[in-house]
Amino acid sequence: MKLEFLHGSKTDVFIDFYERRYLTDPLKRNSMSGLLKSLLKGKSVICKSSYLEPVMVEEGGRIIMIALLAYVDRMPDCVQIAFFEGDYKDEKAFKLILDRAQELAREKGASKLTGSLNVHVNYGLGFLASDYQKPQGFGTLHNPAFYNELFEESGFEALDMVSFRKDLSELEELFSPKLLERVNRRYSIRKLDYKNLERDAQIYTSINNEAFKDHPFYYERKAAEDLELFKDFKPLLRPENLLFAYKGEEPVGFLLWYPDFHELMRPGETLGVRTVIRNKFMAHKVKTVKIVEVGVLPQEMRQGAVIALINKVFELAKGKYSFFESGWILHSNYRSRMLGVKLTDHVDKKYKAYLKDVTE
Repeated sequence: MKLEFLHGSKTDVFIDFYERRYLTDPLKRNSMSGLLKSLLKGKSVICKSSYLEPVMVEEGGRIIMIALLAYVDRMPDCVQIAFFEGDYKDEKAFKLILDRAQELAREKGASKLTGSLNVHVNYGLGFLASDYQKPQGFGTLHNPAFYNELFEESGFEALDMVSFRKDLSELEELFSPKLLERVNRRYSIRKLDYKNLERDAQIYTSINNEAFKDHPFYYERKAAEDLELFKDFKPLLRPENLLFAYKGEEPVGFLLWYPDFHELMRPGETLGVRTVIRNKFMAHKVKTVKIVEVGVLPQEMRQGAVIALINKVFELAKGKYSFFESGWILHSNYRSRMLGVKLTDHVDKKYKAYLKDVTE
């Protein structure tokens, strides 16, 4: 058994191993390999400020485990064990990856390792930790239970996260008319303007950086990185899928939501042209809508901006979708978690993200 470092064309075997995890499992969909390829080929904007080291463990000529070790200059305390995948639980193979990650942390002067963070929270965070028999939702990870076992048995601290689900089929309203009247006097909502995409990407980035600056896995984004992301998903995202809340002339919040595009993909498919075509002509077949990210400036958190944004999504989704799901919410984020409890029917899935101190 040995650890191999991959560069240039050798990264193709890394990508092939990753894709097989998603193309051969009927519960999964291969929707993130395009991003992974752009990272490994150095084409993504974030590569300019990151050190990325793809590694794989091989035994008897067979690949059994992979990870992308990542160090981003805006997250100097951490080396990430990103895009982790394995065929089966093998502690020795994982230790080879872990030992190299710890060595890299020493080289970079980092004090922590992360698990399940895929370079940035916008690209993926949180190993699935329940409901392994349910299909993978778009924008979330799907993995066997042994991924969590390997990290926890290696001394990583688990940070718990949850997602929520709501039946929309017979729901007439989310909030009382009196509350909405007060909120709508204070805030206005507008959709993404593709004609001014650079401006809107800058607004999104600025609010993100302010709203999530205390999140344990978040680091400051650059507008060019978010602009790249929006350009990549432009064929799928409609203007209504990114909403901005304004207080007077000032943007104070945003909400990113979209249909669960995995419901348009068949087992063994990769996100691509066929998905775009189906989204255009068969969008009515999608039953689930996902509220992925809500970012509001701290001073507006208790003033109703979140309510205004969520209610706008409800207005747009009503009659079109049967269910709504939230993205993951940190268990420690009491305010967001309690809002999820109040507005939804139940916890849908549980996730875990990992941290390990390597200074000792």
